[in-house]
Amino acid sequence: MGNRMEGRRVLVTQAEDYMGPAVAELFEAEGAQVTRVNGVIHSAAQVATMLEEAGDLDVVIANLARDPTSTPVADIDDDRWRALFATMVDPLMWLVRAAAPAMEARGGGKIVAVTSAAPLRGIPGSAAYCAARGAQNAFVRAAGLEFAAGNVQINAIAQNYVSNEAYYPDDLVASERFQKHLARNVPSRRVAESWESAELALFLASDKSNFIVGQVVPFSGGWVTTT
Repeated sequence: MGNRMEGRRVLVTQAEDYMGPAVAELFEAEGAQVTRVNGVIHSAAQVATMLEEAGDLDVVIANLARDPTSTPVADIDDDRWRALFATMVDPLMWLVRAAAPAMEARGGGKIVAVTSAAPLRGIPGSAAYCAARGAQNAFVRAAGLEFAAGNVQINAIAQNYVSNEAYYPDDLVASERFQKHLARNVPSRRVAESWESAELALFLASDKSNFIVGQVVPFSGGWVTTT
């Protein structure tokens, strides 16, 4: 396709899930050397190992996801609550804590977290999921400011209504009921393609976004701004 990421060393986590496949494929097509890490991250030691094996990184795509099954507040299970934070919040902190100082020491770098727009507006029945995604977004805002002076830009893509098998599979999107839901709730009246989110990730990972720091960028077809 092109060379917008030519020579960049990139790490993509949970590369087989959520936005991982679309991001990895686009970055590779644009010339990046991509290290794909599959599966859930369970410890800081695991992060240290993957960073050591990947070498000096220019970009980290913190693609961290978990099944967003709806649960009313009264029915939130303690283990489920902790699992959401263990899968999405803890690994983000471990990745930034390890990668950002190393990037700063080398003169700069990019960390892009693929999070969710859910906590920006709130979804009834998904309080636990919104809490974990909200923690991710808040961490990005604060960490982004901390490393801005060191030429490390940390930002997040807060997405919703983006095509992928875990959240918005094709059969669901094609249903009449869901199409009516889109018409009522999403000003764009469609679900985004996964490559569109990947393109935003590529922009935030490029030198063209050097003045963007600590931002949680809504990517939801206007859903976030309709309230």
